[in-house]
Amino acid sequence: MPLLEETTLPQDHPPTVPVVIIGNGPSGICLSYLLSGYKPYLDATTVHPNPILYRKLQETKHLPITEQDLEHLSEGLEGRSRNPVAVLFDTLLHPNADFGYEFPPVLQWTRDKQQHIPHVVLGRATPGGAWHAMEGSMLTISLGIWMELPGVNYRDLTNGKCRDVTSDRATPEEISSYYRDYVKLQGLQKNFVDNTYVTSVQKLCRGQEGEDLESEHTDQGVVRDGGNEGFEGTGCLNNGGGEALWEVRGYHQVQNDTHVPFCLFAENVVLATGAFDSPVRLGIEGENLPFVSHSISELGLAVSQRKLDMNSDPVLIVGAGLSAADAVLCACNSNIRVLHVFRKSLDDRDLIFKQLPKTLYPEYHKVYNMMCSKTYSNVPPSTPSNRPQEVSIASSVCAKMCPKPKLATGNPSGEANVSLFPDYTSFPEHCVVSLQSDMKCLLQGNNSLKAVKISMALVLIGTNPNLFFLKGQGQYLGQDPTKPVSCKQNPIDINPYTFECTKEPGLFAMGPLVGDNFVRFLKGGALGIASCLLKRLKKKEKLIKNGGHDFVRKHDGEKSITHWS
Repeated sequence: MPLLEETTLPQDHPPTVPVVIIGNGPSGICLSYLLSGYKPYLDATTVHPNPILYRKLQETKHLPITEQDLEHLSEGLEGRSRNPVAVLFDTLLHPNADFGYEFPPVLQWTRDKQQHIPHVVLGRATPGGAWHAMEGSMLTISLGIWMELPGVNYRDLTNGKCRDVTSDRATPEEISSYYRDYVKLQGLQKNFVDNTYVTSVQKLCRGQEGEDLESEHTDQGVVRDGGNEGFEGTGCLNNGGGEALWEVRGYHQVQNDTHVPFCLFAENVVLATGAFDSPVRLGIEGENLPFVSHSISELGLAVSQRKLDMNSDPVLIVGAGLSAADAVLCACNSNIRVLHVFRKSLDDRDLIFKQLPKTLYPEYHKVYNMMCSKTYSNVPPSTPSNRPQEVSIASSVCAKMCPKPKLATGNPSGEANVSLFPDYTSFPEHCVVSLQSDMKCLLQGNNSLKAVKISMALVLIGTNPNLFFLKGQGQYLGQDPTKPVSCKQNPIDINPYTFECTKEPGLFAMGPLVGDNFVRFLKGGALGIASCLLKRLKKKEKLIKNGGHDFVRKHDGEKSITHWS
């Protein structure tokens, strides 16, 4: 594990690291593996089912994939990622997986320590990222083998656990344990610093080799790029022919919740922070009231504390994704009544439920069936109860597969009487207008307004990355720089083969930040970035040959992270 040196060296600048990776989830772990000298070659004992790709691989089988032309290899491939290198790496690790096959990988891995690139992986918790915070009893959407990282079979670490026909799905607890053990098994611990919070990433510049860092209104001997328009404010790059550097600041949380500041210089920074930092908000009146939550864990807490039961007013769940479906399942399993509100129609092609096989995801199809059959407009006239049915926590996948519901009859301009099923009622093509302190919620549908009494509201309509540590919260990096970065609507704009940000050379992004929300595909970002950096640093002869340099020290009263052994 990293050590924090207590020696004060005020005369030194903070250490310079070739690569700093922000985020220690599967994205950061996989990239650390590839930067640690592990090289993928074509396995001569295997045959890829795609004859064109296989022929390309055979032509250059003497070279590791990281040294080949990724654009050439990925040409013509199709898959469920918008990033071609993600599709390439996925088909090398899981050939024809989308057709239901489980072929072995066509890669074999060797380690060349001479190809190690010094790097630091900064994470808020132990390796595994957000997986440590997820509800342990749920099952992953992806199959367990799709969650594995190169070189270590998932089933080997989970003792080949088998539940039933849907057994290949895993629990978050199993996955988080796999990632934590993976780092140890592959000898990557020295690259990871846990309990670390990044608070600022700024572009700097430095002079030519052998020159001191120029000083401009700082005591660190650096020039900060304070521009607000991306790469425009980087005239310092031409000052003395210098090259860009990044300053990474933050704090390391140690025992007794002590915060120890650190500062690092990095030649390259990789954003691997995932997408679970900031829940998307409705932006309506009353969203900050105490009974409104944006996390499914709050529902579980309320149930465990017996604040909710079968006699409570219904829980309002907003959203048509997997998180919302999980919340429906959770409530249903606890006999808590549910009002399920979502904007999409039941026959919307984009509903995730339509993309999930029934045999593998029966619980989500159960939610989807309820969404279709228990709409407020289909409540029998004789139903005496005004309260919704209990629903269990399913993911928002269910909402996509039902026939279009009938419009409610009622006063189109005023408040309509609402008839509900006893345990669960869905409100397709509705939105929440306001939430009131008296626990009432106003819903708006086609031609009608409805007021309902609730006990709790869960707004589960997605999450956005929180890039607060970048200037302008990183908005200028998006494909549409006029809008905030969003993993689905506005991912970071990158070179599709190197994953380098088009507006910031030396800054890379991977995983959900570039639209790859599944572990199966985010590994392609690691391949693209590692290939790019290996080729660049090889030209500069900066590949490590002696095991690394020290990257953790205390500087001017601050602790910087340096190398450890």
